[in-house]
Formats: sequence, structure tokens, C-alpha cells
Amino acid sequence: MQERSASAPFETILTALSAAGEETRLRLLALLAEAELTVSELVTILGQSQPRISRHLKLLVEAGLVERHREGAWAFFLMAQRGAAAALGRDILGRLACDDPRRAADRERLTEVRRARAEQAVRYFASHAANWDELRALHVAEERVEAAIRDMIGTTSLHNLLDLGTGTGRMLELLAPLATRAVGIDQSPQMLAVARVRLEKAGLRNVQLRQGDIYALPVERDFYDLVIIHQVLHYLDDPARAVREAVQALRPSGRLLIVDFAPHEEESLRANHAHRRLGFAAAEIAALMEDSGLDVIERRDLVPNWNEGGKLTVTLWLGRDRRIISDPLPLTLGEFA
Repeated sequence: MQERSASAPFETILTALSAAGEETRLRLLALLAEAELTVSELVTILGQSQPRISRHLKLLVEAGLVERHREGAWAFFLMAQRGAAAALGRDILGRLACDDPRRAADRERLTEVRRARAEQAVRYFASHAANWDELRALHVAEERVEAAIRDMIGTTSLHNLLDLGTGTGRMLELLAPLATRAVGIDQSPQMLAVARVRLEKAGLRNVQLRQGDIYALPVERDFYDLVIIHQVLHYLDDPARAVREAVQALRPSGRLLIVDFAPHEEESLRANHAHRRLGFAAAEIAALMEDSGLDVIERRDLVPNWNEGGKLTVTLWLGRDRRIISDPLPLTLGEFA
């Protein structure tokens, strides 16, 4: 959950106000409240030089209004989520008219940047759908990952299971036998076609596959016992938004399992495999879960064995919704568009 405005030292407030009180920096703050962006993307949106944008970002970061994290040759920026300066920044943006012409124009260009990203990802997934499982074998042995997944979630029956970015449907094949109903969401029709073949071959009749946006899930809210995001977040431009959307689908006391790479330096994955992020630090995912209303109940790091040279470490995070069950659970998922 985001903090409410809180008292802070005079210098903290003065520095934050000075940083936000300039046209370009205010525009940057508004953009970074909506998406995690690189300097080059901000240059494209605002039409200003890279040095100028970098100087403004430096001031915003120093004021505590913006967070910066570096991955190899790339740096990502996002509006800060914690601290008095971040709360003040949210207050400022909350008073900024949504229909302001400059803000509207920036949003329009942000939409174009996001559209270009999405089109690149669609082309990539379409061209690699048939051999997706082979591409995923960049990390420690899949058998180890799947064994850890099964162990972490246990063998208790699930009413409703949701797999986000289902890809070829392997997670559904693995876990749908535990569920009354399982749903897989993916944006790529080609990937869903591969998944349907796989699941039909496995004889699973309790699975639905749906094309959908991970940021606007076509599923019921407060419904699923378990939601899985397996090797998906590193493709996304806004992982935090995807986690928040996933949590909206959880029933009270439901669990979210995230599986992804630990931080690494394989820059080729950006150029050759459309990875946007080079893994995630344990504290980053834990913070995303906690800010979305989950308690992190378990984390595991699967480090490559001595004979798995060149493989990447995989981390699994399991979070539980803090809400308490008060009503009987629905047993099946209603039809949805």
C-alpha cells in the first residue's frame, strides 16, 4: 500500500518542491507515475536531448521523488513509492488536471512508446512459440524449478487456479490436476494455440485458455486460490502494475507465486529474446508483494549446480493475501468475455 502524506523535515520538503517546480521535471514526474521508463524513452516522449533529460532525472532522484535502478547498460526510472517526498509528489500530481494539454500530449506519446514495445513482444512470441520451452531452458534445470513449485504450493486441492502469461501451458499441465478449474491467460494467439495442443494431449478438461492483457485481466476479481506468474515479469515494462493486477484476482488468503530470474548480466537476452529486465532482486519482488497487500511467506533461490555452467539462478517468491476468508468460496469460474 502507498503511504499517506506524512510530516518531514523542512529541507526534505523544500528540496522536493524545488525539484518538482520546473516544467520538464513535473512532466517527467507525471510520466514516471504511470510507467517505468528509460532515458531514451523519455527523450522520445519529451523531444529533449539526452543530457538535459538525464540532468532533470538526477535532481528528481536526489530529491527522493524518483527511483533509479541500473541493469547492465540500461537504467530504469519510476516515481518513488516510499518516503515523505514520494507522498508529496503524489499529492502534487493529484492536483494536476488530467486534461492539461501538455500532460495529454505526453500521455499520447507514452502510449506510442508502449505500443511499440508491445508490437515488438508480439512479433517475438509469434516467431518463437513452437520452441518456447527450449528458450526457457536458459536457467537451472526445469525439473528443479518444477519440483520447487510443487513443494512450495503443496498438494492441497485448489478451487480455482490462474496462470498469467501461460505460454505453452506447461504450468497448467503441471498444476491443473490440483484444481477444480484452471485458467490460462496469454496475449499471443500463437502461444495459446501451442498450449491448447499440449493440454488436449494431456487430457485436461478443467482448463480454459483466454487471450488477454496481463495489465487488464479478463477474469473475476477476489476469486482465485492461486495465481502464478512464471518467467513473465522480465518481459514487462511495468512489473509492479502486473503484480497489482494479479493480486486483484486473488481471493482472501489466496496465494501468488512469482518465478523469475535473479539479477544477472546476460545483455544478449535483451537484444535476442526481448527481455526488458535482467532479473529481479529478492527485495524488489518482496516489496511489490507487500505493497499490494500480500505477506511473503516463502522464498527460494535455485542456484545452478557445478555441471550447469552458463545457466541462470531462478528465484521463487510465494505471497499470501492478508485478507481473511469470511464467505464460502465459489467452486467454479463463471463464463466471461
